[in-house]
Amino acid sequence: MANSQNNFKATQIKFERVEKAYNEKWETLQKFIKAAGYSTDFSMLINAYKAEGKLEIWLKDKSDKTYSLFRTYDFCAHSGTLGPKVIEGDGQTPEGFYYINVFNPMSSFHLSLGVNYPNSVDSVRTGKDRKTGGDIYIHGNCVTVGCIPLTDEKIKEVYILGVEARNSGQEKIPVNIYPFKMTDGNMRKYAVQFPAQTSFWKTLQPGYLAFEKNQRAVDVKEVKGKYVVK
Repeated sequence: MANSQNNFKATQIKFERVEKAYNEKWETLQKFIKAAGYSTDFSMLINAYKAEGKLEIWLKDKSDKTYSLFRTYDFCAHSGTLGPKVIEGDGQTPEGFYYINVFNPMSSFHLSLGVNYPNSVDSVRTGKDRKTGGDIYIHGNCVTVGCIPLTDEKIKEVYILGVEARNSGQEKIPVNIYPFKMTDGNMRKYAVQFPAQTSFWKTLQPGYLAFEKNQRAVDVKEVKGKYVVK
């Protein structure tokens, strides 16, 4: 199994942009990883907040139970408003609990990490007669229709960290996309502006609060169009 894991990085680094990203960023990133107390055998979790325009990278050593915050990146552009993506072409960035399912080293947006939208919760909410849309990525460049752009320089770092986590055997890197930091105060504030979203947001908040409390990957089930935190 170790060979197949290590092959992931070896395969990725054959692509020119990935090799260049490693040449430019990896030596410095390794120093910060070591200084923060992690080994290079780490797992990764991503939290993104639409209102704040922040993408957080959390890491933990394989032997640790809890994650700690390693880096925060600013979104470079925004698309749509608060509230989840529902149908193809609505310009919305999804909200929910996802994971990285694509590493694209030849993206039109430099490098990109695909998110497994739509999941079953999205599909139920969209309904059978409408299209959910897809192709949601964390990517470079500074334009977006529903994705999370970080600029080319920042995506190089996030992409490398993702490759390293995947290469260490992490099959699913969580990507939790929230409308905002889901404190009770923020829930009240944004519920006034977006009353139609409140019931959906109430299904996201327990996941947010559980991670804030425990810094552990949250076990979220998708049940009949809703998120249920175990």
